[in-house]
Amino acid sequence: MHCQMTTLDYLDRAVDNYDDVTGIVAHDGTEYTYAEVNERVNQLAHALAERGIDQGDRVALLAPNTHYFIETLYATNKLGAVFVPLNYRLQPNEFKYILDDCAADTVIADYQFAENLNPIREGVPAETFIGYEADRIDGDWEDYEAVLADQSTDEPDRPDIDEDDDASINYTSGTTGDPKGVVRTHRTEHWHALVLNQHMEIRDDDNYLWTLPMFHCNGWGHTYAITGTGATHVCQRTFDAEDALRRIREYDVSYMCGAPTVLNNLIQFYENNDVETTGDRDLRIATAGSAPATATIETVEDEFGWRIIHIYGLTETAPIITTSNSPRRLAERGRSLKVKQGAETLCTDVRVVDENGSDFARDGKSIGEIVVRGNQVMDRYLNKPEITEEAFNDRLPGYFHTGDLATIDEDGMVSIQDRKKDIIISGGENISSIEVEDVLFDHPDVQKAAVVPVPSEKWGETPKAIVVSKPEADPTEEDVIEFVRDKLAHYKAPTSVEFQDDLPETATGKVQKYEIRKEYWDDEDRMVGQG
Repeated sequence: MHCQMTTLDYLDRAVDNYDDVTGIVAHDGTEYTYAEVNERVNQLAHALAERGIDQGDRVALLAPNTHYFIETLYATNKLGAVFVPLNYRLQPNEFKYILDDCAADTVIADYQFAENLNPIREGVPAETFIGYEADRIDGDWEDYEAVLADQSTDEPDRPDIDEDDDASINYTSGTTGDPKGVVRTHRTEHWHALVLNQHMEIRDDDNYLWTLPMFHCNGWGHTYAITGTGATHVCQRTFDAEDALRRIREYDVSYMCGAPTVLNNLIQFYENNDVETTGDRDLRIATAGSAPATATIETVEDEFGWRIIHIYGLTETAPIITTSNSPRRLAERGRSLKVKQGAETLCTDVRVVDENGSDFARDGKSIGEIVVRGNQVMDRYLNKPEITEEAFNDRLPGYFHTGDLATIDEDGMVSIQDRKKDIIISGGENISSIEVEDVLFDHPDVQKAAVVPVPSEKWGETPKAIVVSKPEADPTEEDVIEFVRDKLAHYKAPTSVEFQDDLPETATGKVQKYEIRKEYWDDEDRMVGQG
């Protein structure tokens, strides 16, 4: 039997099997059962349909981690429309670019962020603007709760939705410049949630704390996976370390996600305050991107008592395509495995290839580009056929090319070395900025660090460290450089260090290195490593 794989399967299952279970705990503590969640979803779907939203239309949402984010996601998909979550840290001109690019028909926005849409709303395609707590927003906005109030809670008429229909457009977080619209179909979203469920061990008694922005890859697919499994969403509007630890205790949180920067903020608060880090149950936390520093892993696992699961992926891949969550390998190789991005997930083909698309030896040393093939990989970049063609055919036709450089070992464990654009080529030697940053994070006075190439007459380019010191710490440039030289080959050590109050980051904690690099390369024709 062939059944269409659509995103609606997840809420349907929750309503069928867990209608009386608390599905969402809102930021203010209001609890909604899955039956109540579905009724509110239906009300919004009817309201959107009244305002002309039809199959294939685009509904954009600008919101933090709230109950109505999840409601808008499912209401949009029930109509066969396309969900477009927006990064709330963007500026008005960036919102205009996205709303024009996706031709959004309707915009729903939270009171905290809607002001950034007012300057550009007259020049974008959308005609309907709905605000959550609209009385707190300047201008003409329909109020979200008022829009729902007069609508039926009955199921709306669902169009015939094919699994290959567009379900969402997720815009890249902008670490490399202008965002690209990553088009994900019902099939890719559905499949990714299944993969996530398997490797993140999601169960129906989990209480999941939202610290990861929901807009990012639809919350790494947890908007679907947590719902379909019958677990409980615990919402936190935006991440705050003190409040996150309070919610962990109050709601007995058993699972959450967080980029390394989230882990570091939690550690900083913990070190300055005498607080409990868990409720009655064990807690596991998934982290992604660059591997957390060894010292971070030790603190989180040994002092917090949490279990770290390291995953890897991109917006284009949903994101999860590898994970270090392998009890068998951990038993064999120990905690050192957690600094690797891990082995390919279920039904995913991950390879590390050279310039000709040939596989590198699984020796844990040879560096090539990660390419991937799987049902969770995006359909295309919106309105960018040439870039899409290149992304799937650059070195190895039929595989998505991640742009990440990595090694792969005999167990299939991938270890990211750098982005292609972030590799530093100094005097002909390749230097991984991530490797240097990992050492910097071990420095007792360093809170955040980024390593970028800067011009050098002698070497072409050379590593520079941008460092944010811990509160009340006062490291010197010489101290930081010598610390790295003691742990790495001297050519890999920064030749200069600049101390700053903070680093430019995306909403998901990724450092925007291109913003840092621009300062040093504006007067140059090109970078040696083409970063």
